[in-house]
Amino acid sequence: MANTTVGGASRRRALRLAGGGLALAALGAGAAGCREDDVDEPAAGGDKPAGSGEPSADGGGGEDGKAPKALWSQSVPAETYGDNDELVAVAGMVIASGSPLSARDAATGKERWSLPDGVAPGAPLLLGDGTLYLASGKYDGTVSGYDPASGKETWQGRLGKEYRQPRPVAVDARQVYVVAEILEKDNSSHTNLIAALDAGSGKIVWSEQRDLGTEQNGIHAAVQGRHLVYTDFKKNLTVRDTSTGRQVWTQRTEKTNYGFFTVHEDLVIVPQGDRLHAYALADGARRWTVKAGHLTTFKEPAMVDGVLHIADTARTVRALDPATGKEIWQSKALAEAGFQVPRQYVKAGKLLCVATDLDKDGGVAALDAATGELRWTFNDGTGDHHAWLVATDGKRVFALHGRKLHALPV
Repeated sequence: MANTTVGGASRRRALRLAGGGLALAALGAGAAGCREDDVDEPAAGGDKPAGSGEPSADGGGGEDGKAPKALWSQSVPAETYGDNDELVAVAGMVIASGSPLSARDAATGKERWSLPDGVAPGAPLLLGDGTLYLASGKYDGTVSGYDPASGKETWQGRLGKEYRQPRPVAVDARQVYVVAEILEKDNSSHTNLIAALDAGSGKIVWSEQRDLGTEQNGIHAAVQGRHLVYTDFKKNLTVRDTSTGRQVWTQRTEKTNYGFFTVHEDLVIVPQGDRLHAYALADGARRWTVKAGHLTTFKEPAMVDGVLHIADTARTVRALDPATGKEIWQSKALAEAGFQVPRQYVKAGKLLCVATDLDKDGGVAALDAATGELRWTFNDGTGDHHAWLVATDGKRVFALHGRKLHALPV
């Protein structure tokens, strides 16, 4: 991650993850992004990271290390805060969080549908059982589900007038899990709850008030079997039973990691400074630990195609067996190429594509998924202050940088 001191916290990360809450106060109920005209254009050249080379003439990045030429590039009304769930590719569409919410044809980049009210700033785009779940941009207490191919609303859930700003944080085949503020009589709020809404009827299945002092912003959550796992800025790691909402266990983490973790089978895997810990979902017992290199700290982990991937502040990328923590491969190729620390991972074909925070030497890089060898890097040269986000439909890799969305060949 750019501008991160060894062993220290990233101020940019804290501000970005808090952005959802800050935006609600700053933008208000009428917030809306400026709509830009569609522009069909190639990616800008600009400053390129070391090792990127010139765009490949045939449009694809290959063993020569040349950056791929974008299949298409469009200006989109994106309003992102750098979270990994603000860009999705599904049902032939690629969708970036924003207002209006715009769905683009994955093959051409042309807009296919849009939602005028968009999505609440900082709220995730959640996919579950063919439905796209959104916190309402109307701030009317609803959570809605949409057909991602057409943009038509297919589901709606509402907690009630005594709750404010419900936003979905996780979803499975049966339920949508939301966090919302609990309103007091004077319309203030000092507490919040987490609840499960039925994915069919939208009715409340269960709701549990969270501890005083917890926050409804900055939450990252995942469902694994019968366990709902979530973290927050307060260094809490909590697991609940998905059927009842009962808290199975909770513990304070040693260091804040801004809420990032991943899950695999019966484990939750959490980076904490220079340690990467795996805990049993059933009881919170520590199963394994991996230590980073000297004076380095771990960044965001990701499960991709059954393999755990994580980078450290020395720009070393590791592929690990998630069951044991044993190393499959380790790559220093990004550091050697002068590329920045990756923070998001997707697999497309034989390539592991990674995205970085903002940096003139950042962007998207493609590694050989089997070895970690660097294949190519891509930077649009715009100098935009937003982080990079990536998604894939298996045929293309989509890179979002501020309000520029690029489709890259695999």
